Amino acid sequence: MIILGIESSCDETAVAIVKDKKEVLSSIVASQIDVHKEFGGVVPEVASRIHVENISYCIEQALAQANVTMDMVDAIAVTKGPGLIGCLHVGVQAAKTLAFAYHKPLVPVHHLAAHIYANELVVDMKYPVLALVVSGGNTELVYMKDETSFEILGQTQDDAIGEAYDKVARVLGLGYPGGPKIDKLAREGKNVYTLAKPKTQGKYDFSFSGLKSSVLQFVKRMERTNQTFDMADLACSFQECALDEIFSRIKVCLDDHPDIRHFVVGGGVSANSRLRERIEELKEQYPNITFTVPPMYCCTDNASMIAVAGTIAYESGRRAGADLTADAGWEIQ
Repeated sequence: MIILGIESSCDETAVAIVKDKKEVLSSIVASQIDVHKEFGGVVPEVASRIHVENISYCIEQALAQANVTMDMVDAIAVTKGPGLIGCLHVGVQAAKTLAFAYHKPLVPVHHLAAHIYANELVVDMKYPVLALVVSGGNTELVYMKDETSFEILGQTQDDAIGEAYDKVARVLGLGYPGGPKIDKLAREGKNVYTLAKPKTQGKYDFSFSGLKSSVLQFVKRMERTNQTFDMADLACSFQECALDEIFSRIKVCLDDHPDIRHFVVGGGVSANSRLRERIEELKEQYPNITFTVPPMYCCTDNASMIAVAGTIAYESGRRAGADLTADAGWEIQ
């Protein structure tokens, strides 16, 4: 089965063609980072316009790279949500146009579910699964009893972890995107500064707003008292505190759900080197559980994961018609 996937939920225009959930025939990603870093973050209106400029070219390049014609494509999968509404509309309209022009089934895909399914590119997921979704807009623990069921056990009560990274990077003058910059700087430092530990109501929920504020207050206090601090040490201290918040919840979740057979990670922050190290450490504590982190090429937003998710949704009978529209707040399914 050959699926063409389209992704345009934020600041990457992406088109990919995937065969049988495993073989990536092509993957085209047109990133907008160089544009948005001038503003310190994604500007939705600008992102939407750039998607309009890029989408046709990305489709043409994906087909050419895969050496595939539209006649050979079995279905078209597209991100319906969540995401920036204007950006989502560009991908949805492109997918609807292709589906109409070439008489192909149209399959709506949930962006976060696709991040989870990206792990299928390297391993067959074994259910029940516990998935950690960590990105610029989301931080969630999702329990999947089977391939098409999703139960959110825990989620952030304020900032997502990727958003916290970006905001702390701004405080430190590192620029956008903040995640990779803090990760790199933290490797040169030590965890020596005491920062506020986040507090949450739910036992599986997350909070990063207080931690972000703690970094800001620390920097201002140092400036006010004419004291110096080590940027690398502060980056390391922030990162360890943020990951402590993540991994403490993971452990509680795994202990409370002994039926879990497979733990997977999805989302842009899954590219973080320290998070990957701590996943390796976690493996030793839970030898009966399989742990998988997706390959680096499909951690950030891409269309390969949309095509994989589209394959699964197509096989389960999901279809959409000409009335398909984007949904910025679409619940995971």
